[in-house]
Formats: sequence, C-alpha cells, structure tokens
Amino acid sequence: MRSQKSIARTFGVFFLLAFLSYGIGTGLTTSVIDVTDALSTIQTNKAQLVFGVVLMALVHTVVNIGLLVLMVPMLKPYNKILSYGYLSAGITATIIVIVGAIFLLLFIPLGSMYTNAAVTELAQFEILATLLTKGNFYAYQTGMTIWGFGGLMFCYLLYISKLVPRGLSIWGALGYLVFIGGTVSELFGYPIGVQLSLPGGLFEISLSIWLIVKGFQAPEDKQAIQYGGMELNE
Repeated sequence: MRSQKSIARTFGVFFLLAFLSYGIGTGLTTSVIDVTDALSTIQTNKAQLVFGVVLMALVHTVVNIGLLVLMVPMLKPYNKILSYGYLSAGITATIIVIVGAIFLLLFIPLGSMYTNAAVTELAQFEILATLLTKGNFYAYQTGMTIWGFGGLMFCYLLYISKLVPRGLSIWGALGYLVFIGGTVSELFGYPIGVQLSLPGGLFEISLSIWLIVKGFQAPEDKQAIQYGGMELNE
C-alpha cells in the first residue's frame, strides 16, 4: 500500500522530469537542425539528434503518462468525468508531441539522401527539412493546447479536493489559461507562446516542489483517500 506522501513525491519528481526531459531534448535537437545548411551536417551530429529525440519522445512520454496514472485515482473520488478528461487530454497531448519528435528524427534519412543528391535536387530536400521542422512546431503547439485544457481540469480538481493549497490551484488555472492563449497564438502565427508559457511553467515547477516537500494536504472531510480500492493514510 502506497502512502499519500510517496505518491505526491513521485508525481512531483515525474512532473519535473517531464519538464526537464522535453526542454533538454528540444535544446539538443534545435542545436542540430536550426543551423545553416543543417542537412549537410546531420550525419556528424546524428547521435546528439537521436539522444534529443529520445528525451522528447521516450523519457518525456514515460514520466508524463506515469504522472497521469498516479494522479487520476487520487482525483477520481471528487469528479470521475473530469479525472478521466484530464487523463485523456494528457495522453492525447503526449501522443501528438511524440509525432512531432518523430518528424525531427526523419532528418537523419533526409540528411543521408541530401549528401548523395544532385545539386539541382538540393532545394527540394531543404523544403522537406523546413516542412519537418514546421511539423514538429505545429505538433508541439497543438499538443500543448490540449495539455493546457487538461491542466484546467486538473487545477479545478485540485481546488475542490484541497489536496494542495487553493491559492496554488488558482495560480495553475490562470497560468494554463494564459498558456493556452500563447499556444493558440503560435498556431495563428503570433510568436508570443514562450512569454505566455512562463506562468504555467512556474506553476508546474512550484507544484512539483510543493508535492516533493509537503505532499498532499489531508482533505477536511476524509481521514484517508481511496486509491485503487485501498486507503492511503498520512
């Protein structure tokens, strides 16, 4: 039987790992593909690109799905529909982000073909590279928009359950609203997503640290929380 404290700490660690794995992976892949004449240097930097995609598509996925699986049974007693809505949004967003990461992995075979192509064909490969980059961009923005809506459900459930201070839940809801505004703006060509992601990103980091250090608050109307058919005591 797992205690509330261990679940809270694991969730917090997973949340931080999801944040860090995708961020570091994005940095690694961007430094490979977002350079002049990237296709001609892909084979040289292939290991870095693969490692970055592994962080984005594998590590991020494992911890992202893991934190959802941990949290949903905690939230389900308060609103089953919204709990499953949060789970569905998180899984959908994660799958879309995986697709975007795979677009970047396709730079490897494209770069191999580029080095063997005739001079007259190079422009076509560069167009394909641009499309793959854009595919990753739009997949990320779409996935994060869905993640934001899942985050709103998550914060509402935190608010009504009082598992964390309500002020933290309100901050999260406002942060996710701003975040959704940023991702949707990016989809329409307005590059303000990074700035508008800050409130939501800071909330996720703060929530993670809170859960690692403090754990869940005991609900006022319950001495224990039902988790998978078992009681979790403090």
